[in-house]
Amino acid sequence: MVKISPDSHPATPSGTSPNGAEALVSFPVSFAQQRVWFLHYLEPTVASYNLPVALRLRGPLDVGALAESLNEIVIRHDALRTCFPVREGRPVQVIVPPRQVPLPETDLRHVSADGREAEAARLANSEATQPFDLARGPLFRAKLLRLGEEEYVLVITMHHIVSDGWSIGILMRELATLYGAFRLGKPSPLPELPIQYADYSLWQHNWMRGDVLEAELAYWKKQLAGIPAVLDVPTDRPRSAARSGRGASMSSLLPAGLLEKLTALARSEGATLFMTLLAAFQVLLSRYTGQEDVPVGSPIAGRTEVETENLIGFFVNTLVLRGDLSGDPTFRQLLARIREVSLEAYAHQDLPFEKLVEELQPIRTPNQTPLFQVLFQLATAAREEPPFDGLEVSWFHFQRESAKFDLSLSVITRSDRLSSVFEYRTDIFDKETIRRMQGHWLTLLEGIAADPDRRISELPLLSEAERRQIVLDWNSTASDYPKDSSVGDVFEAQAAATPDAIALSFGSHRMTYAELNARANRLARFLRARGVAPQTPVGVFLERSPDLVVTLLAILKSGAIYVPLDTSYPRERLAFQIRDTGLQFIVSEGSLAYRVPAADPVTIVRLDGELEAIGAESPENIPGTASGGSIAYVMYTSGSTGTPKGVLIPHRGILRLVKGVEYVQIGPSDVFLQLAAVSFDASTFEIWGALLNGAHCVL
Repeated sequence: MVKISPDSHPATPSGTSPNGAEALVSFPVSFAQQRVWFLHYLEPTVASYNLPVALRLRGPLDVGALAESLNEIVIRHDALRTCFPVREGRPVQVIVPPRQVPLPETDLRHVSADGREAEAARLANSEATQPFDLARGPLFRAKLLRLGEEEYVLVITMHHIVSDGWSIGILMRELATLYGAFRLGKPSPLPELPIQYADYSLWQHNWMRGDVLEAELAYWKKQLAGIPAVLDVPTDRPRSAARSGRGASMSSLLPAGLLEKLTALARSEGATLFMTLLAAFQVLLSRYTGQEDVPVGSPIAGRTEVETENLIGFFVNTLVLRGDLSGDPTFRQLLARIREVSLEAYAHQDLPFEKLVEELQPIRTPNQTPLFQVLFQLATAAREEPPFDGLEVSWFHFQRESAKFDLSLSVITRSDRLSSVFEYRTDIFDKETIRRMQGHWLTLLEGIAADPDRRISELPLLSEAERRQIVLDWNSTASDYPKDSSVGDVFEAQAAATPDAIALSFGSHRMTYAELNARANRLARFLRARGVAPQTPVGVFLERSPDLVVTLLAILKSGAIYVPLDTSYPRERLAFQIRDTGLQFIVSEGSLAYRVPAADPVTIVRLDGELEAIGAESPENIPGTASGGSIAYVMYTSGSTGTPKGVLIPHRGILRLVKGVEYVQIGPSDVFLQLAAVSFDASTFEIWGALLNGAHCVL
């Protein structure tokens, strides 16, 4: 990288603004600033890109020295005095002259001791989520909450466009140093900064062009070719048209010893802990989405030059790290892939993510980040509390109610432990969903540490409680149903129990259970007399009507098998089914009988032509010959992918579908609409679900 030079940085204002005030020199925004400005412009009331930090201060605080220290930092770092008006349709950086940074104080000593912490957290969150006006500024603010005589919480909020995570560390160190000097009346001990952020922005625009830009773009275009448009992590609710920015976070401390095991695994493979955890996270995402191509965003400090190391500003860049999980590799094999991807990405980290998006022009939607929707980062060491002279200092943690991405995972090393923080958008994820994901993450890491040579599809994800629930509890579906009976037996019992209840309706026609049973008995006896034997297939070529249902029930009572022939099917399809099932009998009526594509030895039984003979049969129940294992009907597949195939359905299958079930309660007060064609298996539930439970079936 070329050395950054401050020579082109004009330090004095010039010109006059439109309102008559002194105009200030403007500078181009950096690529990162341009993107954040654009996102803010789309949703100016959303505080997703606010960077808050809060410190608890105990002891004799010198509020004046603290305020003076904050002002000195704002004077020292031009970025904190920068605003972003629009000039000729584009945002520019304008550095305003130093002005007093207010430090308002809110006294909470009147709040009860029990409620004081909660109120402080509420006010801190309120302060952290107040949006900034990028065009006018200021983009840095501070507030002091007084909890006791010698206890305070200092809340500082900056906008991401002028700061980043690294900058917070700089801010805290300088604040502690300046406070220690100013409370003693000493001048600032901090050395002069060699450059300001505007110098970096000018350098970036001058350097990232020509051959440098083309070389970086060539790598990333190749690396991201064919990248999935969306990492489709299952959500609890559909995404809205625009991002709300509402979010929450959930943290957990991982078991002792896990850090040591994962670090040892990384070392043995020539990888880093970051690469190992990233690979594990991509396994988790792959298992959730079913995708083998898993792109994840990851921030990188972007401070490759020594001049930027102590400068507050927005330097962080985002790399798209694409995980290839194809072929079901072992975790050790996957780690080797992720190691290669990560090292190559680090070698090409200078191309700003914003420039990459501009060049690749992926499909854009307002509610999703282009190229990736999930972020992963590792903090290799927790930030230490800055040592304020004469004060006891600790971090003041509060729940932020915003999220920049669909899902983010931050892993932090704390001494010999790992902690995980999941940040998520609350408009698409529920808290309980993230809690389960957190548990899956822990189980997966423990499985990897125990056996990294297992294939990623075999790595454990579920806790013992979840496994027991899925394998045992949810599959405990045994129910008491008449598995050894026939449909005819069960219907006869129902008809005896509710003989006068309405069984069928067709237009104005009504038929009770007793009437349906009697008619089916007569037809069953007639069919047996004509030669229909048990388990003989009998075709049914009838329009939807009470006669259709009577015929189906009669065939089952006779012990035979019904084969529905759809009257809308072409002759070729009907002829195939007749040949395939070897039909010897087909029940039909009226003009339909002449459309049956059948020849000898098939016998056509015409209901309208046999009324007298059928009516002469006994209405009493016919002795059954079928049992639960006997075949009840043959249902044909559509044949859309080849030759249609007949599926044999036993009586037990029908009874298991509609009797003793938990998925629906069916009783005499229910009314079923019989809508499906009898050649479609849905008709099984509509007809027999009603008639075997005493319900009313409307044709």
